[in-house]
Amino acid sequence: MKEIPSPTFDLSPIHLPRGSLHPGSNQTQAEFLPRRVQSTIEVSWAKHQDEIREAQRLRYSIFADEMGARLPKTIEGHDIDVFDDYCEHLLVRDVASRQVIGTYRVLTPVQAKRAGSTYSDTEFDLTRLRSLRGRMVELGRSCVHIDHRHGGVIMALWGALFEFMERNRLDTMIGCASIPMLHNGLVTGDVAASIWHQLRQTHLADIQFHVRPRLPLPIEEMDHNLPIEPPALIKGYLRLGAKVLGAPAWDPDFNTADLPMMMRTADLPARYKKHFTAGAQ
Repeated sequence: MKEIPSPTFDLSPIHLPRGSLHPGSNQTQAEFLPRRVQSTIEVSWAKHQDEIREAQRLRYSIFADEMGARLPKTIEGHDIDVFDDYCEHLLVRDVASRQVIGTYRVLTPVQAKRAGSTYSDTEFDLTRLRSLRGRMVELGRSCVHIDHRHGGVIMALWGALFEFMERNRLDTMIGCASIPMLHNGLVTGDVAASIWHQLRQTHLADIQFHVRPRLPLPIEEMDHNLPIEPPALIKGYLRLGAKVLGAPAWDPDFNTADLPMMMRTADLPARYKKHFTAGAQ
């Protein structure tokens, strides 16, 4: 079992987590142990390379096998990119089988500097977010196993993410939320154009946070009047107070339209804040 070479989000408060983040001085070791959610799933941060490989295999099975993404052949059956070595990897396991059934990766401000950028920087010009970068993490590669796509898994992931933000005095989360281009058997951007047309009217961030796609989806050439709802994950983000930062970019490798989104911890609705706080007790 290979240890992660740089410091990670440890189970013990003795060591600082990756990126020199700072757990509170009044926390006990018990608070750093994996949190069991309900009685069937368990949430923890990857501590070893082997655990990251488990997350990468889950990602491959969903992004490549299920969604048809074209991924680099670094290791067969694994989704791996240059940002993985800089990220924290959040895992949800099935308690009975010990299988990883859900994951997020988190790029902290310090690690983003070491990496030279965030993944979102490769898809969008994030110049207008420069004032936020010192307290901003990037969320990415979120996925849940097809047999476990119920509210409990994603709520467990979000609870751990907000706990991570509070513990490390961070207040902003960004990321690319994907909309599949395949609709009714056809590859089309009409769905993404329609969702963007809806959300720009209801959930668009203030202009000082707007970003520009590097490879824009040509939304003006598409039908934006489809009566279609955003994907479940995007709807979940919006319920948590997230805002859309601009028009979607086209990701040809994943064959998706990606919406730039931002969540601020201060915007988390009270009912969710109470739920996540209770889950951390």
